[in-house]
Formats: sequence, C-alpha cells, structure tokens
Amino acid sequence: MAARMKRRDFIRRTALVGAGLLILRDPKSAWSYQANNRLNIAAIGAGGQGGGLVNIFAGMGENIVALCDVDDRRAAETYKRFPNAKRYKDFRRMLDELANSIDAVTVATPDHTHAVASIAAMKLGKHVYCEKPLTWCIGEARAMRKAAIEHKVITQMGNQGTASDGLRQGVEIVRAGVLGQVREVHVWSNRPVWPQGVDRPKDTPPIPPDLDWDLWLGPAPYRPYHPAYLPFVWRGWCDFGTGALGDMGCHTLNLPVMALKLHRAIAEGKTVVVEAEHSGCNGESYPKWSIVRYHFPARAGMAPLTLVWYDGGKKPPQEVLSLIPGEVPGSGCLIVGEKGMLYAPGDYATRWQLLPADQFRDFRPPAPFLPRSPGHHREWVLACKGENITPMSNFVDYAAYLTEIVLLGNLAIRLGGRIEWDAATARVRGRPEAEPLVHRPYRKGWTL
Repeated sequence: MAARMKRRDFIRRTALVGAGLLILRDPKSAWSYQANNRLNIAAIGAGGQGGGLVNIFAGMGENIVALCDVDDRRAAETYKRFPNAKRYKDFRRMLDELANSIDAVTVATPDHTHAVASIAAMKLGKHVYCEKPLTWCIGEARAMRKAAIEHKVITQMGNQGTASDGLRQGVEIVRAGVLGQVREVHVWSNRPVWPQGVDRPKDTPPIPPDLDWDLWLGPAPYRPYHPAYLPFVWRGWCDFGTGALGDMGCHTLNLPVMALKLHRAIAEGKTVVVEAEHSGCNGESYPKWSIVRYHFPARAGMAPLTLVWYDGGKKPPQEVLSLIPGEVPGSGCLIVGEKGMLYAPGDYATRWQLLPADQFRDFRPPAPFLPRSPGHHREWVLACKGENITPMSNFVDYAAYLTEIVLLGNLAIRLGGRIEWDAATARVRGRPEAEPLVHRPYRKGWTL
C-alpha cells in the first residue's frame, strides 16, 4: 500500500468544538487512500497486549506486514496467526529494512521502551498507536509530542475509554456547568495486581533461550535477568514500569482531566503542586499503596481544585464514600461540584451517575458538543487514511499532557514530600535530584 500512496498537502484548522483539542495542523503524512486500500501496519510488541492490538487492526481489514518482539515464546500465537508477516526482535532493524513498506506502527511494549520505539517510527513519518501510559518519564512524553508535531503523523494513545459515548457525555456535563464549580475530585484504583514494595532479586537464573534480554532492557540500566521482572509484572519495577498510578491513571483519571481541562495547566506552563504519602518506596519497586494529592491552579474559567488518587486498597475517606449509593467498587471516580456530583464506577468512565440521585431525577443532558467516536482504534485508522477525523487521545493535544499529569504523581512518590512542578520549564522547583527522573539517562546504544 505504501508505494501506491499520494501525500495530501493541506492544512486542517478546524477545531473539535468545545473539546479543547485541535486538529493536527498541516498533516502532510495523513495519506489519501482509496476506500478499498489498507494500512500496512508493523507491530512493536506482538505478544500479550500487542497481540491483542494486532488482532483488532487485522479484524478491521488492515494489513499486518511485520511483527517485532524480543520474546519468541510470548509472541508465538501471534506469529502463528500471521505467518506472512516478517518477524524481527529488534525494532530498529525492522524500521530500517521496511521503512518504505510500512504506513503505521503499533507500540505495545513495557513502558520504558515506548518512547524509543515510537519516536524512531515517527522520525520515518510513520503513524503511531502507542499503549498507555505514553512514556516512562515526563521528558519522553514531551519528546513524543514534539516528534508528532515535527513529523506530522497521526497518533493515538491506548486509553480506549476516551472513545466511549459515556465518557464524552460526562465531559460535556461537567463542562456545561451542571455540577457548578468543582474544587474536589477523588479517583481510586484496585491496582496494583502485581508485586510492589519488594526488593531486587539476588539470584541470577539463566536467560530463557527464546528471550533477548538485552533488547528487552532497551534504554534501561543493565541488570541480570530474573523472571520476577517479566512478563506483566514489570509494571511494579521502577526501572521498567510506572506502578499502579502509571498503569491505570491514563484510564481512571481520564474523565476528570478532560472534563476539568486539567491538561491545560500543563499546556499553559502553570505550576502544579503534588504531595504523596505511601507505604515506602525503596527505589526498586513502587509502594504497596499510595495516596497522591494534586493541586491544580485555575484554568479556562475553572476554579483551582485538588484531585486525590488512591491505590493499593486505599480509598477516599468514609465521609466521601458515604455519598455513593450501594457497594463501592475497587476502582472509580467522584467529581464533587457546588451543585452536585458525578460518579463513574470502574476504570473507564463509560457510565456515570449524577448525585444526589433525587436532585437529578428529571435531568436531561446538555446537547452534545463533542464528536462521537466510530471507535477508539478506528479513529486512528481513519485519520491515518486521511479522513477528516482527529483521534481524541492524540499525542499532541492530549495524551502527552495526560501522561505528564500521571507521571507527576510518580515523581512525588519517588522524591518524597511536596513537589512544585513548573510546567513552563519542566523542572521540580528546588529539587535537582528530580532531573534523572524527568529526563532519563539512557544506556549506551540507545537514544531518542
């Protein structure tokens, strides 16, 4: 498909009304496709979540041309399902050899390799779908945004709840002022469901023959292989994952961040104060539990507010939980306004309830002003094909900012105490020790 494509040279200046998300300007790499043409997609990460993404895009009729995974055993089912796709272990070699044959790339690797893989693809003009959180550190998130702008590619982060009608209607309700001014938000998660608060293993078992351990480590500091690090459980290790907050924040914080325009505080270079209490962080793995308080300044006519995140079995205080009818689930979100509350149970805010229920018995939602999605993954595919649609969780307008907010919580956890984040300079005021956590030094041989 790539060899037959023609570039569309035009400027999109239309805004998504009321969304605060701009259509990417001058997307010269948004190709013009005939209706029967298919994207040539290469997958970086082909097992686990990566294999699921491959199945989704193949099921939409797109062409899977290459599969890259450092673990042949974990990717075996996907390899079997797509026997004609070329196989690689090193995404750098794949991108080098297939640069003229690939239109788009999916990235579903551990968090610490999201940025190096995505930016390498974007530099070649490839559209990118990257799993959440967008990156391991804030410096990488900003680099991802910059690369998407510079190379004019279509992007989407994998927080699929963003596409649901329920979440978008919840955003509209808050933005329309139904709750009045909001100064308090509570978000809780049932994560972690993997080990945290543990020390580094001391034994050094042999590396499995199907795994390229050095490539799996990528830009992270070298350490001996151990099955305690992978698969899946890498989320709890500081060098590889982003803990409970990083794993689920891009889902469960999504509704309040978008509805209350909290990402604009980052975009406009404001100061955000963050405080964290937790079970203890040893620098190897994230705490068993944490409570993180974000203090956001006023933005876009909205009042300053405090957002509190809870994980590891912690939940809001009883006086807050008592406002929620019925059994409180393991994850959820409560937005508290002057005129009422919006409660969204679960991780994705695909459904919600206005409280107190009696007060809103005859409530009618405001007229929709956000576009309704054809589907989270389909948004990206259609945009890649040049359709006049903007993925809502694109790197430039939203995903990089949401990721930065999430990772600020991890900064507070790892640094301890109270931090003042200067979004204008990307620095923690008065805390120079934060610099390697904001802009990660890479292992030799790896660069953005």
